[in-house]
Amino acid sequence: MKIAVLKEQATGENRVAATPETVKKFIALGATLAVEAGAGEAASFADADYAAAGATLGSRAETLTGADIILAVSSPDPASIGGAAPGAWLAASLNPFADPARIQGYADAGVEALAMEFMPRITRAQSMDILSSQSNLAGYKAVLDAAAEYGRAFPMMMTAAGTVSAARVFVMGVGVAGLQAIATARRLGAQVSATDVRSATKEQIMSLGAKPIFVENVKGIEGEGAGGYAGEMSPEYQAAQAELVSGHIAKQDIVITTALIPGRPAPRLISAAQVASMRPGSVIVDLAVEAGGNVEGAVAGEVVTVNGVKIVGHRNVAGRLAADASALFSRNLFNFLSAFWDKEAGKPVLDEEIGDAIRLTKDGKIVNARLLG
Repeated sequence: MKIAVLKEQATGENRVAATPETVKKFIALGATLAVEAGAGEAASFADADYAAAGATLGSRAETLTGADIILAVSSPDPASIGGAAPGAWLAASLNPFADPARIQGYADAGVEALAMEFMPRITRAQSMDILSSQSNLAGYKAVLDAAAEYGRAFPMMMTAAGTVSAARVFVMGVGVAGLQAIATARRLGAQVSATDVRSATKEQIMSLGAKPIFVENVKGIEGEGAGGYAGEMSPEYQAAQAELVSGHIAKQDIVITTALIPGRPAPRLISAAQVASMRPGSVIVDLAVEAGGNVEGAVAGEVVTVNGVKIVGHRNVAGRLAADASALFSRNLFNFLSAFWDKEAGKPVLDEEIGDAIRLTKDGKIVNARLLG
């Protein structure tokens, strides 16, 4: 069983799908590891470290030749993964809704593409969940990005020259990224509030010492989506939330938005009018900018200033913490493959529950129900 680890080719992608730590673990299972030269450099993992862990280093073609499993972070070009064994697995973040032509390319290439972001949110798959591990880091980094752009201190400071007021931070969307953003902002000394469409998050917000901002007594809330994700809100809820949030945003120094709905454009949470209501020098960080953005005026890959308000739209926020993001991502991949490793067969054998959820292509066809529906 040969496992190939590719060097990422996407612009700005500094992560790597296996670290020397996980290389050792895969070899202990009985696999052989081939790592493309330079794959870990951007994440501070040297080729010598991979070699010391037992991997062979080589060109992309050498790495892929005869590979049974291909590991990557973001979806590689189908034309760039030739030479692997027939029916080879590709395990990566494949962004299937945004790039259907690429998924068809995997099918045409005879690759069995496994979308790690489709991992079901069930107890036994928690250690395999790349969305959670990467969102956790993104929520942390979002606060640091906000602090870097904000021209003032976060904590309240009482000095001989006078008192510095604590920054007011508002987190919109309390999933994994939002919860980490709340915790990080609190650790930096900010006064934090947060909101979400899922009522169950109110207690989570309070447990972190933040103030929950919620619409009450509005019928037709559809915030509880499938699999623990947020769903779409009713028109009545959207109107009530817009009114409540507008008044709250105007008083905030920093707003961090994290709302995503799988398979759909990111919901618009902040309008241009709401941006204009904020004081000059305020900062908004839009973690959903690559999916269309939660904030009107946000630009993917840029920090723009609108009416004196900075709107931060960095791409691949977790990847800006490349070493830690790679360590967590690679452990997700190892936890996934090792959980299904059949010692007698010398390879992983997927079960129906997880296999059907993440498998996009097989035998030259697109087979995933979420893509066919």
